[in-house]
Amino acid sequence: MALNPSDIDRIANLARLELRPGEPERMLGALNAFFDIVEQMKAVDTKGIEPLAHPVAAIQDIQLRLRADAVSEPNNREANQKSAPAVERGLFLVPKVIE
Repeated sequence: MALNPSDIDRIANLARLELRPGEPERMLGALNAFFDIVEQMKAVDTKGIEPLAHPVAAIQDIQLRLRADAVSEPNNREANQKSAPAVERGLFLVPKVIE
């Protein structure tokens, strides 16, 4: 997928970027080089290869240190909602801002 100068102009417009003279050409080269690398990576046959849970797992056996899934904080919902202007059934009520 190669970009052209009009693509760079459109991307800059969508991102609300004001590019200085010379920047669109540099961006075009950099983005096209990036897409070339992506195409090279997509060309690699990865069928039958298990995804890694951790990048180091490729070179050594690793056990992820996972903590126990236990409650560590008390339920302070009521105390936290005391200062709210409006609460209903445990939920904060806010004014409608989108019609």
